[in-house]
Amino acid sequence: MVPQGIVLGHIISSQGIEVDKAKVELIVKLPSPTTVKGDAKFVWNDQCQRSFEELKLLLTTTPIVRALNWQLPFEVMCDASDFAIGAVLGQREDGKPYVIYYASKMLNEVQRNYTTTEKELLAIVFALDKFRAYLVGSFIVVFTDHSTLKYLLTKQDAKARLIRWILLLQEFNL
Repeated sequence: MVPQGIVLGHIISSQGIEVDKAKVELIVKLPSPTTVKGDAKFVWNDQCQRSFEELKLLLTTTPIVRALNWQLPFEVMCDASDFAIGAVLGQREDGKPYVIYYASKMLNEVQRNYTTTEKELLAIVFALDKFRAYLVGSFIVVFTDHSTLKYLLTKQDAKARLIRWILLLQEFNL
């Protein structure tokens, strides 16, 4: 058996999936900015350099994406902004979180006009739909930064769209 291999720019091994280091070498070797166009003054100090190095490190050291363990509960972390929604599917093993899958999408023009609560609920619905194959029949913990959603799940007079989304959530073991 081969201990690891490269597939579509990712290293696949018994530990999981990670980005091929050769693919991120350009970012690592990126020089510090030196100037701007025209006569504008360019200030670059030690704090700027530290921030630049930290940014390069964060861009080039992604966490290893691991295979799932059907015996562990799943964790879904969701968030919404004015323009996009995102989610992470993960699990905890020995108290340490591991990523299984990332997902995100841009909001369309209509969705950008949703209230914050609607966007946050849309992020959860999007995540559960995206990760459905993993989650149906499994115990799931959903993390969100919008506490109003707990109240919304019991609200009787919510908008029709929200009620439809809440009904979709009921098929999962949340």
